[in-house]
Amino acid sequence: MYNFSFIIPVFNRPNEIEELLQSMTNLDYDKAYEIVIIEDGSNETSKSVVDKFSKQLSINYYFKENSGPGDSRNYGMQLAKGDYFLILDSDIILPSNYLKEVEVALNKKFVDCFGGIDNAHNSFTDLQKAINFVMTSFLTTGGIRGGGEQLGKFQPRSFNLGISKNAFETSKGFGNIHPGEDPDLSMRLWDLGYETALFSKVEVFHKRRISWSKFKTQVNKFGKCRPILNTWHKGSGKLTYWFPTIFSVGFMLGILLSLLGYLQLISLYLGYIQLLFILSTIQYRSFKIGIMTVWATLIQFYGYGIGFLESTIKIKWLKKNPETVFPNLFFKK
Repeated sequence: MYNFSFIIPVFNRPNEIEELLQSMTNLDYDKAYEIVIIEDGSNETSKSVVDKFSKQLSINYYFKENSGPGDSRNYGMQLAKGDYFLILDSDIILPSNYLKEVEVALNKKFVDCFGGIDNAHNSFTDLQKAINFVMTSFLTTGGIRGGGEQLGKFQPRSFNLGISKNAFETSKGFGNIHPGEDPDLSMRLWDLGYETALFSKVEVFHKRRISWSKFKTQVNKFGKCRPILNTWHKGSGKLTYWFPTIFSVGFMLGILLSLLGYLQLISLYLGYIQLLFILSTIQYRSFKIGIMTVWATLIQFYGYGIGFLESTIKIKWLKKNPETVFPNLFFKK
């Protein structure tokens, strides 16, 4: 038997917390659990929303100064009463069977840290569905978030992550880099002898509050973080991390060559784009989402690829200090 504590940091998003808590009232689970909400220095707090659900759910609400999602999760885990922590982002909606699936998976194969998958709910906008496709599809860099990680050990993501109290206390939890705190934690747990695993039936609906510009900024940060993590964790670098950079450079080269009459390279890219469009259109039964998926994929590869290249040059080749050259990737504690 596990005593579960949900750990949910929130920053200026009371509407998201309301949707998440509403979904939690429908959880099909007959054992006690607690919900720990950490308000990370918000100007627009969620206190009134939490109070509205206090009679239906066992919620503990804490307000603290802004120090980022990683530190807020650590803060919540320090105060939580459970022996297994379930970490969610605030823009999550839970299916009713979430806790049952977690318990079944842990009973079948206990691990001190697991990650689940994310999906798009039918109620999500076309933009959210298109971005969900590229963040989870095996055809893009998102496969490790959605369905599996075939190229190495699984690195759980904190929109849907579980960690035992023992593993948290031993590892001291998340670091102050963001994004990138998730794989950093996974690799530190491996060094300490803990295992991680993907629980493919533990699903959440990830309602990303995002625009095209915000998505580009997000994936660019992902790209910048990876060389930093590779520097911190020796041997963690992979040639596959270069794929978005190579893809972007090759795509631009293909366009230039096509202007000179050489169509072979651009034809390969067009074939790939056509496949993305077809699969996304079939999945969501929408030509519009298929087109948006293509655009989201190009943004993902370009944003990540350029960020990865810039960070590789500055961090790995020029040996600059990450917190100095990329201060927006670090929260000060």
